[in-house]
Amino acid sequence: MKHIEGGVCAAKGFTAGGVHCGVRRNHEKKDLALIVSRVRAACACVYTTNLVKGAPIAVTKKNVADGYARAVICNSGNANTCNPGGEAVAEEMCRLTGQALGIDPADVVVASTGVIGQPLDLTPIRSGIPLVVQALTDSSDDACAAIMTTDTVPKITAVVFECGGKVCHMGGIAKGSGMIHPNMATMLVFITTDAAVTPAMLQRALSEDIPDTFNMVSVDGDTSTNDMVTLLANGLAGNRPVDAEGEDFDAFRAALREVTRTLCRMIAGDGEGATKLLECVVTGAADKPTAVTVAKAVICSSLFKAAMFGADANWGRVLCAIGYSGAATDVEKIDVDFESAAGSITVCRMGRGVPFSEEQAKRVLSEKEIRVLIGLNSGVAQATAWGCDLTYDYVKINGDYRT
Repeated sequence: MKHIEGGVCAAKGFTAGGVHCGVRRNHEKKDLALIVSRVRAACACVYTTNLVKGAPIAVTKKNVADGYARAVICNSGNANTCNPGGEAVAEEMCRLTGQALGIDPADVVVASTGVIGQPLDLTPIRSGIPLVVQALTDSSDDACAAIMTTDTVPKITAVVFECGGKVCHMGGIAKGSGMIHPNMATMLVFITTDAAVTPAMLQRALSEDIPDTFNMVSVDGDTSTNDMVTLLANGLAGNRPVDAEGEDFDAFRAALREVTRTLCRMIAGDGEGATKLLECVVTGAADKPTAVTVAKAVICSSLFKAAMFGADANWGRVLCAIGYSGAATDVEKIDVDFESAAGSITVCRMGRGVPFSEEQAKRVLSEKEIRVLIGLNSGVAQATAWGCDLTYDYVKINGDYRT
């Protein structure tokens, strides 16, 4: 397996496009994205666990109930959430997309992202869908730009891998910068592959991947109303269809994990106002739930995140977060190290501070990517979580997000 260019268009038979149609006021920002498979594809989705859900989620659930889809239509600038008639708007987006592509509207996944609680006017989308169909290309760039809101960089990745005796491709695009603390996925992620996988095994692969990837990302502790991950597999690689456990399923899951972990790091590193990507690696836990709880507690700690912004090796905040996490740990066994491209530094052993150079610590924590290594020394389970530092700009961005 290796990384390649192309994103969602890396897989055979997929095209994508993005245009500005007028949902967003800024004419320089694209706001309507489309991804299309040349043939009907197996489809798996995972959705937000927030009780308040965007209308597109209800429509998408209905459309993909048979395990298949062929296109994804997505607007940014308006979440189509908490609005009267929101589902009717989402259904009309599917109808218009199906009409423009000559496909069944029930084969369309629909998504929206942006401000919650404002009616979504279909007028610009109605005129924009024919334009985005005309804009379909073999590049993911415009589609990725069209799903971004407060994101500062596009999030695109792809890999090539072998499955069922054939060379297969998988790629994805994502948007996510704020309101990131999902219990299933994060904001919007669209993944495509030309591998042949049955709908049941596709859903299983995605559902089993989420707990160790998108569920382990946090920017600000807020779970969005519109979170959705969609995975399309059109089978054009010609491999033996993956329909059961085995070597082929393992190869497919490994490729999926590489794509999702890469997108997780991109999302965390582009957290609103962030200057640093934080990766917390917990090892030596008594069991997996303990490792997960500890990793997420540390990555979610506002005090710890603020310390990382200031390149302050305040390791006490790591232990503090572990202490209130609810995880059953032996505090007197905990080790903590900080690591980056500038080196590593040991700050805690067996629950106690050890002498270290503040100057070296400053150098280590001034890098763009920082790893927090926590050893619980109580077992063999481990977990990794991703987040970012907490900066002044986070408040600035969210203080006037709507206005």
